[in-house]
Amino acid sequence: MDNLTHSLVGWTLAETGLKHRTRKGLAACVLAANMPDIDVFFGRASWAPLAMHRGFTHGLVGGVLLMPPLLAGLLWLLDRWQASRGTTFRSGLPMRFGWLLALCYLGALTHPLLDLQNTYAVQLLSPASGRWFHTDGLFIVSPWLLAMMGAGLWLARRWKSPKPAVGALAGVIGFIALNIGISAMAWCAPRQKDSAFNPDRIFASPEPVLFWRRDMIWRQEGRISYGRYDPLRDPVGLVSAEPSIADNMADPLARKAAFATPEVVKFLAWSQLPMARIERQGCSAVVTFGDARFTGPRLSRNFNVSARVPVDCPSR
Repeated sequence: MDNLTHSLVGWTLAETGLKHRTRKGLAACVLAANMPDIDVFFGRASWAPLAMHRGFTHGLVGGVLLMPPLLAGLLWLLDRWQASRGTTFRSGLPMRFGWLLALCYLGALTHPLLDLQNTYAVQLLSPASGRWFHTDGLFIVSPWLLAMMGAGLWLARRWKSPKPAVGALAGVIGFIALNIGISAMAWCAPRQKDSAFNPDRIFASPEPVLFWRRDMIWRQEGRISYGRYDPLRDPVGLVSAEPSIADNMADPLARKAAFATPEVVKFLAWSQLPMARIERQGCSAVVTFGDARFTGPRLSRNFNVSARVPVDCPSR
């Protein structure tokens, strides 16, 4: 999810009354809700789980277990420094480190739970496993979530009551649960027209406004298929589907190019539906890798990486 959504979730949690449990309670909720995205600054790290966005810092070990005490410690040190300088805290609240730590844990937990909802997915078990998890419950920037939390925060501050914030969070949870259910129906929809349907990966990407619609992408036996699902038109089947296309990942040139450069290796470690376009040019070939979730069947967008590999030259 985008960082505005993460921030609003942390802020809404704080407005339920949690921010009054300790000094810097609001800061703990908001900062912890964004903290796992620190991995964007470690893209060149030598340790792959840290260099991978939505890897170690988004997992149950790194993001949920280890990082919150670090944030709580930094906020506590900041508070001690401010107090030593005679700062007057307008909230009048005492510093309770136990509550500060608890709020950091709570805020941090919301981050992978939200990121789990879209097709970008999360490596929840990193570094023990590189498996990606996703529920396909939300578009990566959901205007519905922004509206619910924005209204809840505005009313909570206007009425000076935690009830609107609690109601907003309840609405967010209900909205996500509804969308997970729709995606679960969408995952089964292609089977209506294909009894042999048995994909090894499938994604159902929600639309941002018409949230009940899904763009379907799945892979089966080295072929990528695309379709559309709309439960208001057909709750059990797809409303449209395109002919499947080969992902070309089994081609010998694609296999060779997969290890040609560090950039390609990193891209394929992240990609969950990799596709390859192979262009022969004399005694070499350019292999362009993309991910079917984002680049489309022609790999026409810029979200891809290429490598040149040698091929046998035709005899003269």
